[in-house]
Amino acid sequence: FCVTMNSFTRITALLLTLLNTTNGFHIVLAGGTGNVGRELSSKLVEDGHDVTILCRNAFLAGAPSRVSSDFGWLGKSFLEKYPGVKLRDWDGGDLLDIVGQDWIGWQDDTLSKADCVVNLCGGFTQQREMATERLVRESLRCNPTALQITVAPKDDELRMISNVAVESKMKRLKLCEDLVSQNCVNYENMRLQANRLEEECDNIKQVIYARLS
Repeated sequence: FCVTMNSFTRITALLLTLLNTTNGFHIVLAGGTGNVGRELSSKLVEDGHDVTILCRNAFLAGAPSRVSSDFGWLGKSFLEKYPGVKLRDWDGGDLLDIVGQDWIGWQDDTLSKADCVVNLCGGFTQQREMATERLVRESLRCNPTALQITVAPKDDELRMISNVAVESKMKRLKLCEDLVSQNCVNYENMRLQANRLEEECDNIKQVIYARLS
């Protein structure tokens, strides 16, 4: 009987997936209605976990077709395919971006039961700082031991995907990472390559499993 290295790797990955499925983590993705959130949430749900995505407008994010480019969108068909993915309105630190009152109470609904909070909030503006500060402050209040993961592009990647005011954006990303590392006891700051979506989502997933197992 012979097991090749590739077969061993696949078997190991399968066993890890089965183990994690049994445990059933609850994972919160803040700002998870973009490409990374779509890929990561589907992978996590396929492994048997529950995912709650914090978004500015759950109604628009779950609509059959995209209504506005100002809001993230996953779509009705995606949510039907992955029923383990739930949408929840939140304020993201900026009340000016909120439509309606559905965001009230998001902290106790989601953070209090989270095993892991992944910050995928996009953009490189002050909004990102506000969202990170909001996540950290409310997590410390509701669930201070939850794993906190920040996700951002590497510095060289940032220069390629957003080449205006790069130094200012790099400082802002570092500030967000510092907010987490200086206040949270259980955290991981990840810098990823933007053009390797599936691979990097697998990396995020494996960090979650390694830190929570």
